[in-house]
Amino acid sequence: MRFQKTGYHGLYFPELGISLDGYHPKAKYTFVSHAHADHMPRNRSTRAYATEPTLKFMKLRGFGGSAYSMAFGETLNTDHCSITLYPAGHILGSAMIFIESDTGSLLYTGDYRTPASPATEGFEAPGHADILITEATFALPIYKWKPHDELASEIRLFAKESLTTGHTPIFLAYNLGKAQEIMHLLAPINHPVMIHGAGYKLCSVYDDFGIDLGNYSAYNREDCEGKILIAPASALSNGFASNVRKTRIAYCSGWAANESRRTQLTADKLIPISDHLDFFELITFCKKLNPKKVYITHTPNPAVVQHYLEQEKIDSAYLEMEAEQED
Repeated sequence: MRFQKTGYHGLYFPELGISLDGYHPKAKYTFVSHAHADHMPRNRSTRAYATEPTLKFMKLRGFGGSAYSMAFGETLNTDHCSITLYPAGHILGSAMIFIESDTGSLLYTGDYRTPASPATEGFEAPGHADILITEATFALPIYKWKPHDELASEIRLFAKESLTTGHTPIFLAYNLGKAQEIMHLLAPINHPVMIHGAGYKLCSVYDDFGIDLGNYSAYNREDCEGKILIAPASALSNGFASNVRKTRIAYCSGWAANESRRTQLTADKLIPISDHLDFFELITFCKKLNPKKVYITHTPNPAVVQHYLEQEKIDSAYLEMEAEQED
């Protein structure tokens, strides 16, 4: 099953006439794994096939092409192959793309998380694939995540302790996916939350699909003190909540496993909560799927993953694509 890189992060399969997460002029079908900007096709004439939440996010983020919705577990049959979407657990609507053809089967993970983020549809994968194309954003053994219930307790405790001492808690998190996951984890304490405007417009899709985001509103500079605030790290340099006298900042990302982020962001708390799977989950998933070949993407450290896969007698190769920097 031949494929080639196309565009920023995309793949094109010439014999099958399909592309994944990118535009190709000869592709009859373009499948999109999820709505983060680095995986969305940029060409406005693209015929995009994706889950309904992904298509809604894409339209809110400026996509103007044709949109065709697919449900998880639904199979689309073309002249050359069959394509099925599996829930990836990364963000709401995120999908792994499973391709079956006369030449074998292939699973393209896009970005994924197992165990799944609690603000998603969960995680499910086929039992086997001949070829696995997997992201490996956190491709070193230093990245091992805590269970979700521990992370939820840590997030709620930070918010409560900050409010008790008269501080306004600020959670730094990417506008799509991570921000809403934190809101979902904070919902049980029922304290007003304000989210950065770019993230606020995306929350309606979570509401549409029954994900509880708690008591939230759009960020209002004049009325934000004493609320729980959520914004991307870049917002701080643009004056976000700079009028609030007492704040405490929690940086929420898989990259928070690196202590250096504390000084880079002047953060009071580092919370390593990721919407990608950790190193050990990656190796376990590869072993379970037992592919004939693994292609590793989105990592500066392919050699480490390849070393561990070699010990499991799994053949692998590096497929160079840029790693997502904002988790």
